[in-house]
Amino acid sequence: MTITLTDQDKQTLRTAAYGAVSLLAAAGGAGKPHKIATNGTIALTSATGLVGHVLADKSRGVSLKGKSVAELADHVLPALTDSMTLLKKDAPAEADNFRSTVVIAIEAAQIHQAVPNPAMTDMVRKITAALDAA
Repeated sequence: MTITLTDQDKQTLRTAAYGAVSLLAAAGGAGKPHKIATNGTIALTSATGLVGHVLADKSRGVSLKGKSVAELADHVLPALTDSMTLLKKDAPAEADNFRSTVVIAIEAAQIHQAVPNPAMTDMVRKITAALDAA
């Protein structure tokens, strides 16, 4: 089965995936947000399949709006759920691929910390809940 995604669908997937990494970087606080973002982004750009192609194409940018973590979360968490809903409906295997790609990215984002801080742990829970809400 071949799935054709609209430009808006692709934008939603990119916003969701890169936004999840951005949320973790923001929740990392005084840690090393640049390392969190770098590690998570490397994991996202290592994705394969349709999801990998969509995440690799950043020509239209990623829509990450918000002046606070709360505003960013208001934008990203629904995008995660919307992405899963879209992919489950049209390409279930790609839904699994998207979910595992985001989970691997958030794990990679935390790799430099021996113990994640409570804010990051809570953000991972929120990201996972948004993925599973579809």
